[in-house]
Amino acid sequence: MSILVYIEQFNGQASPVSWEVLGKAKSLAGQMGGKLAAVVIGNGVEAVANEALTYGADVVHLVEDASLAAFRIEPYAAVVEDLVKAHSPKAVLFPATTRGRDLSAVVACDLGAGLAADCSDLAVDGGELTAVRPVFSGNMLTTVRFVGPLAVASIRPRSFPTPEADGAAGEIVRSGAVMAAGDIREQIDSFEATAGGEVSLTDAKIIVSGGRGVAKDPELGFKLVKDLADSLGGAMGASRAAVDAGYIPYKHQVGQTGKTVRPDLYIACGISGAIQHLAGMGNSKIIVAINKDPEAPIFQV
Repeated sequence: MSILVYIEQFNGQASPVSWEVLGKAKSLAGQMGGKLAAVVIGNGVEAVANEALTYGADVVHLVEDASLAAFRIEPYAAVVEDLVKAHSPKAVLFPATTRGRDLSAVVACDLGAGLAADCSDLAVDGGELTAVRPVFSGNMLTTVRFVGPLAVASIRPRSFPTPEADGAAGEIVRSGAVMAAGDIREQIDSFEATAGGEVSLTDAKIIVSGGRGVAKDPELGFKLVKDLADSLGGAMGASRAAVDAGYIPYKHQVGQTGKTVRPDLYIACGISGAIQHLAGMGNSKIIVAINKDPEAPIFQV
C-alpha cells in the first residue's frame, strides 16, 4: 500500500471527514503508484468497512474486538502501528478531529515519523507526499515535506469534497485486537451527550456568518444573524475579528484558525473577507456577501 487512511467512527457511524480524506487519498495513491488502504477499528462495524470500499479503498483492514468498542488511544494506536509495520505505507492520514489529532500524534511519536497536523491540502511532488497547513495564527500557509520513510498527517474537515460512492471493488481483511484488554490503562465509564439543537457548522448546507460589520450593535446584529440561520435551517458562523472582539464564541469561527466549511450557501454579513476567512469558506458553492464596501475582498472570491 502507498497510503493508509484511518476511518473514524462512533457507534457504527463514520465521521464525514473520513470520506473526504479517503477521496483525496485515492487520487494521491494513484499518483504515488500504489494502493489505497483504510483501517476501521471498533466492534460490530463491518458496515463502515463496506462503506469505505464504496468510497474508493482498495483494501479495508477491519479490526474488531469487544475491547475496541469505545475509542481509547492505546489499543487504537497499537492497531494502526501494527499495520504500518506489516505493510510499510508511505503515508498514514487521519481526520483532524479531536480523536484523530490525538491518535495521529501518538502514532507518529511511537513510529518516529514526522507529523503535519491540521492540514488544509495535500499533494504529491516527486513521488512523495507534501502537506499544506496554516501557521502563525493562520496568517501564512506552509508546505511541509517529510523527512524519513513515513509521513503522518491529519486533515481538517471540509478541506476536500466528499467523493461519490461508486461501488465496492476492493476487499476486506479481518483481524482482532493487537493489545490485550488487560494491558489497556484507560477505561471508558460512560458517555454524556452535550446539549443538542444546533446545526453542526462543519456539516451545514447553509451558513450565515457575521463579522465586525455588525459591531454597531453586536448583540442585535448577531441575533439577526442567528435568526436568519435558524429560519433557513442552517448554522451560524463568524469571522475571527468578531470572535476576538467577544461578540460570539470561538466555536462559530470560520477560517484558517477556526472551522473550514463547504456549504451550498454561505451568507457573509459585515465580513470584509480577510485571507484567513476566505481560506475557510472559499469553496462554498454560492457566496452571498452583505457589505457597504464595494472593494471588500470578499467580493473578489
